[in-house]
Order: sequence, then structure tokens, then C-alpha cells
Amino acid sequence: MKVSKFFYILLIFLLITSFCISCYAESSVYVWSSTSENISNLTNTNNSINSSNNQSAKNSNNISSNINNTSNSNISNSNIPNSTNNMNSNSNQNIQNNNLTNTQNSNNSIETSSYINSALPTILDANSPISEDNFLNLESPSCILIEQSTGQVLYAHNIHEQLRPASVTKVMSILLIMESLANGKISLTDQVPCSENAASMGGSQIWLDPRETLTVDEMLKAICVNSANDCVVAMAEFIAGSEEAFVQMMNDEAKKLGMNDTTFKNCHGLDEDGHVTSSYDIALMSRELLTKYPDVTKYSTIWTDSLRDGKSSLSNTNKLIHTYPGATGLKTGSTGLALYNLSASATRDGLSLIAVIMKAPSTKVRFSEASKLLDYGFNTYSYKTLGNKGDLIQTVNIKKGVKSTAPVVLENSVGSLIKKGTDKNIEQTISINENISAPISSGQKVGEIIYSSDGNTIAKSNLVIQENIEKRTLFNIVKDIIKNWGNLLR
Repeated sequence: MKVSKFFYILLIFLLITSFCISCYAESSVYVWSSTSENISNLTNTNNSINSSNNQSAKNSNNISSNINNTSNSNISNSNIPNSTNNMNSNSNQNIQNNNLTNTQNSNNSIETSSYINSALPTILDANSPISEDNFLNLESPSCILIEQSTGQVLYAHNIHEQLRPASVTKVMSILLIMESLANGKISLTDQVPCSENAASMGGSQIWLDPRETLTVDEMLKAICVNSANDCVVAMAEFIAGSEEAFVQMMNDEAKKLGMNDTTFKNCHGLDEDGHVTSSYDIALMSRELLTKYPDVTKYSTIWTDSLRDGKSSLSNTNKLIHTYPGATGLKTGSTGLALYNLSASATRDGLSLIAVIMKAPSTKVRFSEASKLLDYGFNTYSYKTLGNKGDLIQTVNIKKGVKSTAPVVLENSVGSLIKKGTDKNIEQTISINENISAPISSGQKVGEIIYSSDGNTIAKSNLVIQENIEKRTLFNIVKDIIKNWGNLLR
């Protein structure tokens, strides 16, 4: 009996000692082993990598960011053919991404590289070189076509010419209304009164009476569908207290969005000296509205509707809603001085485009040329999804944690606008920290993935660990040993 008891005590002592030694080895010896491997790989690969990156730097004058290397970086490059759905993995890593095949380099190679802006100019950069040769031979003196999610400019003609926007002004008014709904300042069921000032508006209207009220929902319908000047003034007064205060909000928002060609004098768009914008700025605010508040399309896509228990009919002034497949909005505008303007949006096969026409000579021309721009975009480009939020990229080792490994995933869905037929040229670079130690918080960034085509960065996303991992302590060790012995003795 004494021998048996002594044997069990000795066995427990040996197990605890063995476990502690393994913990120490993982947190120290493993680090040295990994570092040594890095140094070895660096010796073999550094010269060719530096040479490649120096050439890349010479060929690019438009560097948007640098990816610096330290011994904490894991880099892998892969091509992305259209015909595959999974990335290959090495013996220590599980790598998976939709439509990707991984041809991974050494796990610990170190890269010093830079990436440049996409070859397509971005609307967020007003200084990007944009061809304005008007190869579509449009009659309208100013127009632009952009992709909605990225803001990339696909076609441009006199995009910074300051012109009268007419009722396309209401894109900004609607943006501020949607913002007020989103932050809880107003609700769709709120009753909105009509002032004498609102009722006196000319132009397109639904003939509001100062004695009546409509809900915010009804006001939005009238503004988006019928371009009602009286309703937009009533909403401006309801939100800001006065039209003047609301116009100041419009100009503040324009400044924040980088609408440098724009000055608003009113919220409805009737002709007024100094009330100007550009096709570029209209694209900016249209993109902000559609991207930030996609529910606006519930109103902008209404073809016909009614108010006041069916007594007032509404008919959309944007005829593309009825005639153009995939149309989602957005706003028309016309006056004697502004002529015919339009911000037209449409979505097909995951690609969303915004076309802006200003000062078209007729309503027929504005719709036909907006359609021509949209057709050009859909026929030439596509939106390729490169990965979805939560997609597994690889599994990494965790040092000093209660778990030894953890999956690394995409922080957000990622995709890119590409010219049709060029999706096979897409490459990716995965950079993951080498020394990842507990504790780890859910959502903690541990790396980055960059997608490029012909040397140009087209998309990128952070790589994160989506779980909390506690640091291993003596208490954790003892608790695990007791738990394991409890399971063993059952």
C-alpha cells in the first residue's frame, strides 16, 4: 500500500515537472528556434526581395504606404486564379480564402516593400490624374462616373466646373435627414408641421398647407419621389429650427466631405446667385448618402405612390427608375438656368455605380447620357469579392497562452473594382506578426493582407484573432493538471 501511494505521488510530481518544463521550453527555447529560422531565411531571401522592391519604388511616384519589415513579420505571396476556391496550406498553417490558391513562400521570410495607389484614380483624392478626353462624346458639359464602394473615378469630363445643381441639391438635404434619423434626433413617425415659408415655395411641390402635418416618412417620399420643395423646407425647419441653420449644416457637411467646388445657399435648389456645385461634388455626396444610408433607396426607387389617403399622387421624376435595369436612384434637378441635371445610381451583379450629368440641354439627353455612362461602367468593370469577414487565413502559434494556437481571420469583407478579364492577375501578400503572445483580446490585429494587380494595391484588410486568449499562469497550470487527473481517474 505504501509503495503504491509513493508511486502515485512520484508520478504526479514527474507530470507536473514535465509540464512546467514544456511550458518554459515553449516560451523561451521556441522563441530562439523561431528567431534562428528567421535569420536563416533572411540570409537566403533578403537580396532578391530588396532588389525587387527597389525597382518597384523607382517605377512609382505615387506611394501611398510602406510595409516595414522587422523580424516580427511573416510574408507570403499568392496568385489568385478564378477557377479555385481554396488556398493550399503548409504543414504548420491552415490557409483558406474563397477563390484563392496559395503558392506560399517560406513562413518566416522578411519583405521590405511599398505599394502604390490603384491605377484607377480615387474620388477621395482630388489631385489624382484623371483622363477627361470625353471619349463617349457626351453633349453634357460636365459629367462623372464613379464606383460606389471604392469611389474610383471611371469617367470624367469637366468634373470641377462650378454649375447650378437645381434640385440635385436635395441629395445633401436628404443626407442630413437620414443622419438625423440615424442618430435618433427624429423618427419616421414624427409629425412635421408646415410653416408659411415652406408653403410659399415654388417649383415642384405637393402644395403643403400650413394647417396640416405629415410624418417624416411621408415627407421623405415627397422629397425623393416628387422633389417637393415645400417638404424639404419643412424638414429643414423641423431639424434645424430654420432653413438658414439647416443650410449652414449643409455647408458644414460639404466641407467635411471635401466638396470644395460647392456653396449652398438654400436646401431646395431653386436658382440663387452663388448656389453652385460640380459633378465631382455631387458624386461625393451621392456616394456618402448611398453608402452610409442604403435604406434611402426604399424611397428613391419608388416609381409611383400617393399621400393624404390617396388624394395626392406621386410620380418619380427620375425616369431611369422605370427604364434602366438595376437603377437605385437618385435625384433629378432642372431650372431655366441650371438646365437638366441628374445623379443616377444603379447596381448589377454586386457592382454599384453613380453617374452624374450636369447642364444637359434637354431631359432626354440627361437620361440617355446617364444610361450611356452606366452602360460603359457595367460593360467594362466588375466588382470581385476577394474575401468575406471572418474568412480563415491561417492558424498561428500563441506563446504563453492557455491555448497554443488560434485562427487568424479577415477583419472585414474585402473586394475590388477590376477591369473585366484581369482577375487572374491578382496577387496577395500576407503579413503576420511572428511573436504573438497572450493575453489576446478578441478582434486584436495581428497582421494585414494586401491584394495587388500589376504592382498596384487594389484592396487590403486587417487580420485579427476573434477570441480572447488568457495568459498562462501557475494557477492555470495547476487547474489544468487537476482537471486532467480528474478525467483520468473517472
